[in-house]
Amino acid sequence: MAQQDKNSNPTPPRPRGHGPMGRGVAEKPKNFKKSFGMLMHTLKPYRWLILFACMAAATGTVFYILGPNVTKKMGEEILNHYVIIDGKQVGINYKHIAEIGIWLILLYVASSLLNFFQSYIMAGITTKLTKDLRDKIGQKINKMPLKYFDSTSTGDILSRVTNDLDTLTNSLNESVSSIISSTGLIIGAIILMLVNSWQLALIALASTPISLILTIIVVKISQKYFIRQQKYLGEINGEIEEVYSAHNVVRVFNAEEAHLKTFDVINNNLATANFKANYLGGIMHPIMTITSNIMYAFICVIGGIMSINNPVFLATVVTFFTYSRYFNDNITQIASVSTTIQTTVAAAERIFEILDEKEESDESNKPYFDQIFKGEVEFKNVSFGYVKDNEIIHNFNQHVFPGQKVAIVGPTGAGKTTLVNLLMRFYEVNSGDIVIDGVNIKDMTRQQLRSLFGMVLQDTWLFEGTIQENLTFGNVSATNEEIERACVAANVDHIIKSMPGSYDYIIKDESFSAGEKQLLTIARAMIENAPMLILDEATSSVDTRTEEMIQKAMDELTVGRTSFIIAHRLSTIKNADLILVMKDGDIIEQGTHKELMKLHGFYSELYNSQFSKNAPVEENA
Repeated sequence: MAQQDKNSNPTPPRPRGHGPMGRGVAEKPKNFKKSFGMLMHTLKPYRWLILFACMAAATGTVFYILGPNVTKKMGEEILNHYVIIDGKQVGINYKHIAEIGIWLILLYVASSLLNFFQSYIMAGITTKLTKDLRDKIGQKINKMPLKYFDSTSTGDILSRVTNDLDTLTNSLNESVSSIISSTGLIIGAIILMLVNSWQLALIALASTPISLILTIIVVKISQKYFIRQQKYLGEINGEIEEVYSAHNVVRVFNAEEAHLKTFDVINNNLATANFKANYLGGIMHPIMTITSNIMYAFICVIGGIMSINNPVFLATVVTFFTYSRYFNDNITQIASVSTTIQTTVAAAERIFEILDEKEESDESNKPYFDQIFKGEVEFKNVSFGYVKDNEIIHNFNQHVFPGQKVAIVGPTGAGKTTLVNLLMRFYEVNSGDIVIDGVNIKDMTRQQLRSLFGMVLQDTWLFEGTIQENLTFGNVSATNEEIERACVAANVDHIIKSMPGSYDYIIKDESFSAGEKQLLTIARAMIENAPMLILDEATSSVDTRTEEMIQKAMDELTVGRTSFIIAHRLSTIKNADLILVMKDGDIIEQGTHKELMKLHGFYSELYNSQFSKNAPVEENA
């Protein structure tokens, strides 16, 4: 029911969804400032916890950065052993070295505990954030109009709820700790290098501009290949999804070779882009390593010269190697975090796009109509179009009496399913009214309105659960007697009882044939026991024998209920009380099957065209 007739819905085609196989996150957000602001607003309830985590990370970083300086004191104490004072060699003060060692252990233990505390807090925040956002998305999806799902691919929605949400929380956790620790290590390393030796500090810092310039050049060159990599990855995932979801069709038409050629072209493009992206991305580390090693060599030479007259200075040189490594490694880390932040904000943007989608209007103030609905339906001057200024239902009027079986027929795009979508308020009419038993459906909540209808659709929907759980999906209070009685009427009871566990058998994809699944959905509609029914192409995908079984079950189902039947197989609606023939959004003919056949009009032509090859043409059927 969610889908419209192909030609009756002029909305743009759905974007090609790659589902979970595709990459859910764009490389860069469309509006970084807005999305970042929304992300900060979302994190506002956690601001104090985030502040504590930041303080813990910052303090841990301070303790960590002081470690090499304490180690230097230990080195100086040892090197003092080689200093000659008044002709005597100074002895090693092992007690002082032990004290320094204890302080060093305490610093690193405290740093590790604080980092653990920070990680624990951030893990709790991201877990809670993920849960809250999933709850919000789950609630949001139930409030969104059908139009959104008709214009957005299922794969894209799933990608936002799964891939993007996981990317957001994981990247957020990584970004906060990395930014704090890396920034702290860079600032601390610069300060302590200057404190220990400003000459060596200048040598260490001199390599930074060179590294940054080379990095920018490489990133600029490699970026286009990373973009191509994402593009071809999306194409290859889309190709795989489309081909393997309809692999039997591909084989029937002997199209394997054609698809293999297409796959090979995309795969080769992806391999080329992947190689160049990874190759260029991979030379980043060697560039940083070369500049760092050159810097270390200069520090070693200059530091060695400065230590000739002061051997104790060697401890400072060793410490410098550590601080220069902290500095260079964390410069690279900051560059990496900037990319992670882009990914985080891009993921957040896609999630916020769902949360910002227009919802169905609030109906909390609408009354509940406590009356027995019999199923009298009136369409009064109903007009509708999916796109403004392009109506596909024009001034539609029809009165349906309680218990009537109304069939709606016509070519594809005539507006058949659209009419039912309006009846169920999946879409709102542009003008006019639809009235059920004297109540305008606009005055009724959607929940109450939809509870008045049972539905059997062309695409059978059964979830993985017991047969009984599936049958009582619309009426969980149904008794075992009511369930079994409905299944007998739907001619599916014997099929259920042949399964291991009978009604407690857990349904899987291969459990039932298409016809058997359809019989189960008819039984489910019977158990729901709604006063009105919608049957949308319920026999379109089964064989003739199964169609007869389903038709008998449907006849049983429609007894005493106002029924709207959409059908292309006109043989299934010959016993309808009223047949509405639609074309281009208008009713062009109406009556019983016999009455319409006598008119020799559009319906007669449509009916005879279906049976001209297999049966004699009806004149006065």
